[in-house]
Amino acid sequence: MKRLCFPIWLLPAALLATHERQPKPNINSRYTVEAVEVSGIAEAKLSRPLREDLQRMIGDKFNQERVDDLLKRMRGELPGRPIFAKLRRGTQPEHVKVLIVVARHEIGFKIAATNPMYHSKQGWSGSAEITIPDKGNNLFSFGVVSNADDLLERYAGLTAGYERRAVGTNKVRLRFQFESYHQIWNRTTLMELTRTPEVPGIYRTRQNFQPMVSVLPVRGLTLSLGASFQRFQTQYPAARTEAADALVTTLRYDRQLEDSVANRHRLEAGYNLRAATRTLSSDFVYASHTWEFRYLLGRGRHRLEDHFGAGVLTGRAPLFERFSLGNSYTLRGWNKFDVAPLGGNRTAHNELEYRYRWLRVFYDTGAVWNRGHSPTAKHSGGLGVGVHGFTIALACPIKDGRAEPVFMAGLNF
Repeated sequence: MKRLCFPIWLLPAALLATHERQPKPNINSRYTVEAVEVSGIAEAKLSRPLREDLQRMIGDKFNQERVDDLLKRMRGELPGRPIFAKLRRGTQPEHVKVLIVVARHEIGFKIAATNPMYHSKQGWSGSAEITIPDKGNNLFSFGVVSNADDLLERYAGLTAGYERRAVGTNKVRLRFQFESYHQIWNRTTLMELTRTPEVPGIYRTRQNFQPMVSVLPVRGLTLSLGASFQRFQTQYPAARTEAADALVTTLRYDRQLEDSVANRHRLEAGYNLRAATRTLSSDFVYASHTWEFRYLLGRGRHRLEDHFGAGVLTGRAPLFERFSLGNSYTLRGWNKFDVAPLGGNRTAHNELEYRYRWLRVFYDTGAVWNRGHSPTAKHSGGLGVGVHGFTIALACPIKDGRAEPVFMAGLNF
């Protein structure tokens, strides 16, 4: 019988390659937490569940992801305060102390660009915002926006906001947001409107004032209640100002789950209701329901993410409430004006993406349609590279005939 021989001189290289493929564990995970101390603030200012979760670390093995999650919760309860953790040697062998440092409030302002994005079919989108915190729980913001990605229109203008991040308790927040935009419309949308008179027409300007109260009843859950008072100047058949005043309810759940040191799970889910009513003197009466679900699984440098969304719109609503697909984050590779130039009152879509280090591969599917019509699902796929949040991607619709890929570049899309 023939014997198979393995060159002994290749054994060190094979062992080294196998070692490099294994995820590198946190060396501190072998230590036991002896004590948890919070400096720079009295622990009484933290919520009771958070204080209890901090103390539950005592006696367990050190877990960096667990500490990061607790720091995130502390930053939510103590907004404006830099918070970080340090490790100190314990009094016993193989034990450590976790010291959480809460620094003073940051005074000054920050300027940030939010999700700048280039889409080869729809152009540039992005915003810049200045945030100004004070010594208390107040935060003021001012921004400029030019966005052709989210809606059927390109809207550009100014925003201003005020947020009270603790109203009596850290679990209640108050926010006022004001927006003023002017619109630019795609020619395909304008042509389609002439053939669809039942859909409300375009508008030149749009303003929105939105007060909201947010409540954080339990860890990871946020309930927001408020109203949206929108005014816009229509162009056809005659120039006049109309209102779309709606009650707004949003419920969001965001939780990072753990099953082992190697695996990372994150679950996000949300529901949003916008109900315009005559009670608020609205010229439009409608209800918009949207659902969202996102699941992320990470292991080492591998990351798998699935995002599902759906929406139902009833009644007569202005164009900015209608659903559309085909941008930098839904049905990538399609042009939204080829999918549905007037949008629709029904939608469902799913985006599946795999990432390994700087490489990302995705597959999208979705449909936009109107009540009484059958949906037609569209598909697309693509790949890209991303470094430090900046991504370049090429996406292509899956259809018969000539392929027209879409080029996208930007942050966090």
